[in-house]
Amino acid sequence: MRYKLLFIIVLFSGSLFASDSLNYTKTEIIYGRKDGMALTMMMLKPSAKKNGKAIISVLNGNWISSPRMMDAFLAKSNLYIDAGYTMFGVMVSSQPQYTIPDEIADLKRAVRFVRFKGKEFGIDPDHIGITGSSAGGHLSLMVATSNDEKNLKSNDPVDKVSSRVQAVAVFYPPTDFINYGGPNTSGKINQAGLVFTRVAAAFDFKEWNDTTGTFVSINETEKRLEIAKEISPITWVTPDDPPVIIIHGDKDFLVPKQQSESIIEKFKEAKVINKFIIKEGGSHGWQNREVEEKNFVEWFDKYLN
Repeated sequence: MRYKLLFIIVLFSGSLFASDSLNYTKTEIIYGRKDGMALTMMMLKPSAKKNGKAIISVLNGNWISSPRMMDAFLAKSNLYIDAGYTMFGVMVSSQPQYTIPDEIADLKRAVRFVRFKGKEFGIDPDHIGITGSSAGGHLSLMVATSNDEKNLKSNDPVDKVSSRVQAVAVFYPPTDFINYGGPNTSGKINQAGLVFTRVAAAFDFKEWNDTTGTFVSINETEKRLEIAKEISPITWVTPDDPPVIIIHGDKDFLVPKQQSESIIEKFKEAKVINKFIIKEGGSHGWQNREVEEKNFVEWFDKYLN
């Protein structure tokens, strides 16, 4: 019995040591509910240096949020934690069950939630940045550029605050689904390309059929193109958008470099503060990306001031 008790004490002490070695505290938070499910985020709060500012990291690839992305978020957040930022790793609803408009709504809800709870979380609600890669970068840019429609009649106070962010830093984002890789001369969505890249369900837009009591796919080309335009960040660029930095590999054949180049041109036309970095030889992701990600920390340091 004595040895058993000693073992428990040693095990407990080891757990405390492992926890103390971290430079942050970790808290899982429910930021909303939909269809009987919880929408969650992970808050990482610096244990030492705190600058009172928040970074929302969009954990999403191929418009899917998965547990492995949470693991990656925990592993890569030290750059931001060491700089004093409170990090929020946000999971949104995913294809094939949900489409891109659903995910945009979830992410806006997450930003509103962080802003509403700012005092409780120890962050300034007027200093929120956002970051993501690929689909996560796309969703980040949608939050940064699209309309900030508050629901002042809602019974939920979170719905009444802004979903605006104050700075954006993203890797290789899709930005224009109408002109993907170049001008769309066919006037159609490339369905074969969506299927090949395993993202067709994210573009399976649906509408409510009151007769059948079901959601049915929208198959009309004009309607689908209109929605594709609405979920393209390039559509929404205006002079009041926050400062944006984008890093894109010049060998990315999944999301063409043209997607970043075209929205950067729009930002320049609108006189939005921006920076574009091309990673030579970079494909859709690369090893040791934290080297480039240091640019993001510097960007947030400068524009979340």
